[in-house]
Amino acid sequence: MSSVLITGASQGIGRAIALELASREHRVIATARRPETLAELPVAQRLRLDVTDQDSVDQALRDAGEIDVLVSNAGATVRAPLETVPLAEFERLFQLNTVGALRVAQGVLPAMRARGAGHLVFVSSIQGRVVLPLIGPYGASKWALEALAETLAIEAGHFGVKVSIAQPGAVTTGGAERAKVFVDEDDPYAPLYRQLGTLRGETITAEDVAIAVADTIEKPDPPLRVPVGAPAERVLRARKQAPEDAPFLAAGIDW
Repeated sequence: MSSVLITGASQGIGRAIALELASREHRVIATARRPETLAELPVAQRLRLDVTDQDSVDQALRDAGEIDVLVSNAGATVRAPLETVPLAEFERLFQLNTVGALRVAQGVLPAMRARGAGHLVFVSSIQGRVVLPLIGPYGASKWALEALAETLAIEAGHFGVKVSIAQPGAVTTGGAERAKVFVDEDDPYAPLYRQLGTLRGETITAEDVAIAVADTIEKPDPPLRVPVGAPAERVLRARKQAPEDAPFLAAGIDW
């Protein structure tokens, strides 16, 4: 079985992935900014790892030992129009969702390259290929993440390192409910904000994502992109078929 390090394993998708992989008898190294939140996970190691802190990443990778698979899951989102989103929040998302993912990948790649084997799994979203209004900062960070991942598939793939991108749609983890919102009642974008539920569409569970990620890890020749769940498959297929000369929306809205 593989030795798998997971970032952002304290809750939601990351926690579900840790449980699923542990149940399949992989050696799981669960990490989070607050390792006490990992106490009840039945995993081999529980480590502190903040993807935005280089010293934290370096220490966690030293403590983890040999890593066969990195599941890069740590992330966050906000709700705000691009016209007024605080740029500090925009930068925070990129540091966490994009730069942080690359920081950990840089940490594990030298050993993987030297062995001629390894697997980087990035938890993205359909928003790595599709935009949703008022979730643009998150989408931009995921589009950038997918560009990094596809580049790594070419660069590191030469040395035997596999790369996969998991692309779920809306997931019932509570992440959307916990997101910071920068839309007031009298905001000109408030009518659009009230329609976000329609745009998010049908949901899947964190366990659904965990099974897809675990199955991908266990495939001898995993695909680059893995749409997770029927809703994601439908949206991504529609996006691929849509004309490129106009914005694409997965659902109709009154705007």
